[in-house]
Amino acid sequence: MKKLVAGILSLALVAGLGISFATAQEDHAAAGGAEAEHATPHYPIHKPKEQDWSFAGPFGKYDKGQLQRGLKVYTEVCSACHSMSLVSFRTLEGLGYSEAQVKAFAANYEVEDGPNSDGEMFTRKAVPSDYFPSPYANHEAAAASNNGAAPPDFSLIAKARGITRGFPQFVFDIFTQYQEGGPDYIYSLLTGYDEEPPAHVEVAEGTHYNPYFANAAALAMAKPISDDQVTYDDGSPQTVDQYAHDVSAFLMWAAEPHLEDRKRTGFMVMVFLVIFTGLIYLTKKSVYANKEH
Repeated sequence: MKKLVAGILSLALVAGLGISFATAQEDHAAAGGAEAEHATPHYPIHKPKEQDWSFAGPFGKYDKGQLQRGLKVYTEVCSACHSMSLVSFRTLEGLGYSEAQVKAFAANYEVEDGPNSDGEMFTRKAVPSDYFPSPYANHEAAAASNNGAAPPDFSLIAKARGITRGFPQFVFDIFTQYQEGGPDYIYSLLTGYDEEPPAHVEVAEGTHYNPYFANAAALAMAKPISDDQVTYDDGSPQTVDQYAHDVSAFLMWAAEPHLEDRKRTGFMVMVFLVIFTGLIYLTKKSVYANKEH
């Protein structure tokens, strides 16, 4: 009888949750309709497009060829406005470059150093131990050059930017180990400029409509890249879609360069825990084998 009552209560609970979820979905749909009628909008207007990344999943690895292309996109396009002040040149060896190549790459930049013996600051060519310099002298100069909005630093942007996925998606994310929200968002933002704004969306002067932007319907940054803007040496397509994929992957690496080591360590820990659990079970079984119960 108790089992029957428990079963009925469980079914009632599941049914209640189902009704609540259906009601929430209806409310969300109604809110979407109200939004179309000039209600308070929710951003981003479109959810980021989930992409297929080589570094996704528990056994994912970075594609070094893609990372090198992403570095090229960053240096030729993004670095004109965005700094990467937490990334040192010597870490580029993780992309497959030799020490000599990294040294030559760093020498293309100038950094401020000092003071010298006269107490004055001076500039010199960068060395591998230096960090990517900012294109602006300071935060105020960056803001003044961009209509009052300083471009964000790109060092951790792929980890800092990620749209929260609602129920029930976030439950599945626990099991799939989805951690690519940042790259998905960056890719979607870079490829979302070509969409036309709906009739009810007002785009302020000096801003650019992008339905994937997390804070508003439009942002100050104009479309940063176009087809054939960056030349690839490996024959990869020179399209906005490819550029967006490559630079998003590179920014993920910049934010988490030790991702592969972390996943490898995590896998070894899980294997150890499984073996340890088995040994504990066998030990318990052996100890209590001759005990009366």
